[in-house]
This record gives sequence, C-alpha cells and structure tokens, in this order.
Amino acid sequence: MSYLDSTRDNLAKRIAGEIVFSTQPGQTMRKWRTLLNVSQAEVSAALQLSPSVVSDYETGRRKSPGSLFIKKYVEALLEIDESRGGGYVKQLSRITFDPSEVFTDLKEFMTPLSIMDIVESIEGRVYTGEDQLHQDVYGYTVVDSVKAITVLSGLDFYRIFGASSERALVFTKVSRGRSPMIAIKISPFKPRVVVLHGLKGKLDQLAIQLAAQENIPLVVSQLPNEEILIEALKELYLSTL
Repeated sequence: MSYLDSTRDNLAKRIAGEIVFSTQPGQTMRKWRTLLNVSQAEVSAALQLSPSVVSDYETGRRKSPGSLFIKKYVEALLEIDESRGGGYVKQLSRITFDPSEVFTDLKEFMTPLSIMDIVESIEGRVYTGEDQLHQDVYGYTVVDSVKAITVLSGLDFYRIFGASSERALVFTKVSRGRSPMIAIKISPFKPRVVVLHGLKGKLDQLAIQLAAQENIPLVVSQLPNEEILIEALKELYLSTL
C-alpha cells in the first residue's frame, strides 16, 4: 500500500469513527462533507439517494445512521475527492500529525463551532473581521510563536493546520503580533481566525492591516495566562464530543 493509499485509509477510519462516536452524527457528517468540498447533491448521487435523505441525516431529522450507511457515506466522500484528483487526501498526506515542540495543543472539533464561540471562550477582543464571527471553525492549533519562528520555515508552516485550514490558529508568547501575521500572509494556507495571546504592549498596526488584507478575523485573548487559555479551548473541544 502506498503512503497516499495509507493516508486515505486512515482518513476513512477517522471520519467514520468521528461520526459513530459523535453525539450529533449528522453535524459531523456535514462537517466532513464541507471539509472535502462535496455538495449534498454530489454525495446523494454517489449514494443513489435523493438529496433530501442526506439532508435529513445531516440535520438530525432521521435517526442516527447505521454503520453500513456511514461506511457508504465516507466512501462516497473520498471517491468524489479522488475523482477530482484527490486534493484533500494529498494535502493531508503532506501533514505529519506528530505534535512537534512548536505545538502546545492541536484538536479537531467533532462538530463545527463558530468563530464567536472561540472568541467568547478565550475572552477575546476582535480587531478585524467582526462580520465573519458566524463562520464555522473545525478545530484549533495552539502555537508557541517564539518556537515557530525559530523552528518552522517556508512550507513547513502548513504543518500547524492539522486536518483543515478552517481552524483557529492560537499564537502564544506573542510580543506585538507582527510575526505571526507575516507568516500567515506568506503561507499558502489561511486559517479561519487568528488568536494572539500574551501581548507585550499594544498590538502592532501592521498585524491589524495584514489581517484585514487577508480577510482573516484577528482576535486578542484577554485571559491571564497560557494555562487558562489552553484549558478554555479544551473545554470548548469537549463540548463538541
């Protein structure tokens, strides 16, 4: 089995496992369908079902799907991705999930939360993107900004994105916020929201300008220390199980 095939197999098991163990399996199904950029119509056609059936499962109007349906649903998602060139699986195969010293924490939500959920949990002040706070977030990565600058370089930056770039990147030990936003500007992947913690002085105006240019909400956490920040994010993660 090739590394790409192994990645695809592991991803299939991961998606199926999340759906089975989720308290809201329909929302978890929708989460993964959205991450793989597959429409309800596409997955319905692949399953030879009407779109209303898939919609009923995803919204919880039908009772939780059985294991056979989940297996077919996951296979349909990955087959559609493969028919388009396997973009998602290929991207995932480049990412090592070994939590390096740069990452303090990395979690994938079982069901999506909103940016506002993140903001409220970390007592955040929003500097840009107030009109985007309703958007879905699929996970978070807590990054030691000092170590990221010294350890990560160039394309290695994509490793902080986990299973999806549609996540919160939380940078700790931040001085003024300029370096994280410069790194994001040159990165080929963009997060859903950037959170800064541990500011020493005022937030750099260039950080705000870059966030606005990239159309990324920029939030500064007001929590007193990193331990409380990580605990707040973990509680948010547990709320999705």
